[in-house]
Amino acid sequence: MKKYITYRLFFSMLALSFIACDDNLDIEPEQDLSPEVATESPSNIMNILNSIYADLRSDDAYAGGIALISELLGNTGDLSWNGTYLEPGEFDEKAVVAANSFVSGTWLNAYQINNQANIVLANLDVFDDEDARNRAEGEAKFLRALNYFDLLRLYAKPYEQGANGGEPGVPLILEPVLNASQIAYPPRNTIEEVYTQILNDLNAAYELLPSDNGYFADKYTAQALLARVYLQRGDYEEARDAANDVIENSDASLTNTFAGAFNNPENSSEDLFAIQVTAQDASINAYNEYWGGNDFGGRPGDPDISILEPHYGIYDSEQDDRANFFYETDRGTATTKWQNQFGNIPVIRLAEMYLIRAEANERLGTEVGATPLEDINTLRERARAPRLSSVDLETILEERRRELAFEGFALFDAKRLGRDVGDITYDANRLVLPIPLRETDANPQLEQNPGY
Repeated sequence: MKKYITYRLFFSMLALSFIACDDNLDIEPEQDLSPEVATESPSNIMNILNSIYADLRSDDAYAGGIALISELLGNTGDLSWNGTYLEPGEFDEKAVVAANSFVSGTWLNAYQINNQANIVLANLDVFDDEDARNRAEGEAKFLRALNYFDLLRLYAKPYEQGANGGEPGVPLILEPVLNASQIAYPPRNTIEEVYTQILNDLNAAYELLPSDNGYFADKYTAQALLARVYLQRGDYEEARDAANDVIENSDASLTNTFAGAFNNPENSSEDLFAIQVTAQDASINAYNEYWGGNDFGGRPGDPDISILEPHYGIYDSEQDDRANFFYETDRGTATTKWQNQFGNIPVIRLAEMYLIRAEANERLGTEVGATPLEDINTLRERARAPRLSSVDLETILEERRRELAFEGFALFDAKRLGRDVGDITYDANRLVLPIPLRETDANPQLEQNPGY
């Protein structure tokens, strides 16, 4: 398989900061690239594209930070925050402040990703090879869509069809910033406007990307994210069809065992998109940092997030491997999902597609691809849980909780299903992150979320 190599370009305000006052001292450091040089060739554009994947690897993004926020904000007593960091405790207590460094870190990393994607998309003319150009465009659009989807889910109210599409979402920036003179101070676009851009980007990515793209996003990665986006919006027919396409036509397959989907040094057969981690990386992945015991790369909280007794009530059989996918530490129970600090991080798994297809088919009264019962029993058989003789919507949603626990779905599922988090209503201000204080201080056009 391909070796995943990341490249990072440090623009240093995109070369402005190293221009000297004396022309005789205008020496450009070898490790820096001017904007013109950085975008002058296909190889340089691909380096920028690869740098986006490196930023996805940040603990402010898909290496655990977004999942941490979702799981703790969505926690109803299943989890305990034991860590020494103060800010995650605010998520668990549903008392987040606008100066929270995790809130600002996730926002800043997301707009860094967005700007790099925009740089790639603005410089596609350097490609002579059409296939290479299509791949670069498709990957950049997929990555931009992934980025905006989670920005919207974290920093805006939950989407409700026909009700709140005109409410504030997040700033939608589609042009690259290559020097300080291009910096703008945009207001927030509406929720509907951001969703429209996400769907446009993903549909384009699906058409542009190849069926196989190594470790990088391919057309079925884009289709799988489309299924997730459609489900979040309540567009069940589109969610069903996208999930069915991935199940039927991608080369992905469920791992033979539930354990086989996690802690892998390379992508498993069911990884539709995964963050690559190696022993050469400068830091461990944040999933292990927060969820793992000391023996598996976790912090002194051992683990920072421990599993509490109420969680075990979601399992309906002791034979279910998922009911036993835990281990004891000195200070609490940890999930076995995050036990390899150098293991790849699944972002989208095929198991989720089975759950989406089952839920959408059940809601629509259809049997596209398989019956809801067949899809749920496929996952239960893999986990060695007893087969069911019938399912309804609630049974499917319970299976979703069992399969996807601790992978970052808690808050987002509560919001899309209209389910309160403890005694907090699903659409409460407390379950929406504030726009970071540093951003509202710098940009007076940014409307702060209610309650902050």
